[in-house]
Amino acid sequence: MPPKKEEIIYVVAKAPAEPPPEEGLPPWMATFADMVTLLLCFFVLLLSFANQDVANFETLKGSMRDAFGMQTHDRTGKHMAFSSSPHSASSASAQAKKNLEALEVDIRAFISAGKMQKLMSVNTDQQGVLVRVPTRAIFMPGTAQINPNATKLLDKVAGIMKKKNFNLVVRGHTDDRATKNNIYSSNWELSAARAASCLRYILKKSGVSSKRVKAVGYAGTKPLVPNTSNRNRAINRRVEFYYEPPSDKW
Repeated sequence: MPPKKEEIIYVVAKAPAEPPPEEGLPPWMATFADMVTLLLCFFVLLLSFANQDVANFETLKGSMRDAFGMQTHDRTGKHMAFSSSPHSASSASAQAKKNLEALEVDIRAFISAGKMQKLMSVNTDQQGVLVRVPTRAIFMPGTAQINPNATKLLDKVAGIMKKKNFNLVVRGHTDDRATKNNIYSSNWELSAARAASCLRYILKKSGVSSKRVKAVGYAGTKPLVPNTSNRNRAINRRVEFYYEPPSDKW
């Protein structure tokens, strides 16, 4: 019998099994994502301030610079705490709005009590209260002479100036037709003279400082309606009393 061949058996050792990988992102990614999100919100906030108000953005930047300990010289001389300015500005704006609303209510009550709805109108915008009166209710036709029947209306205007802290602009308006008298050579002079006459009466009755009042003549440059009929021209011939809160512009 032929000799048996030796059989060699190789045993291969198995490597130890690796633990299964954890599901999801690694833990450090969560911290990194939070940090990036916070930085994004921070810069979006800065951008929103910059778009709305450059001055506030500059003051905010200065406050943050101090908070992080960066010592720099402020060359503008306008550095201030950011937290105080919005509150003071918004508070002053809210108070001014309340004063204008109260003034409108007072004037509307005066108009209603005197049954002058067809002669006077009042409107309020962001800057002030406008009282509009047709010239026929105040002046003699074609002149700047105040009608005696208009003293009650002008006394109310003067009383507001005396009791309340407002500035006043008196505006004179005419229609597009040329004047037909020898006193005023143009509508510019007529409208300005009418505004000045009202202003003179108001100053005399109220005793307020002349620094709080102005008189302006617009002639026929600011019509309310087209000058296409006598009715429309009568609407455009008017005097306006515009009350404004006190400001540095005066």
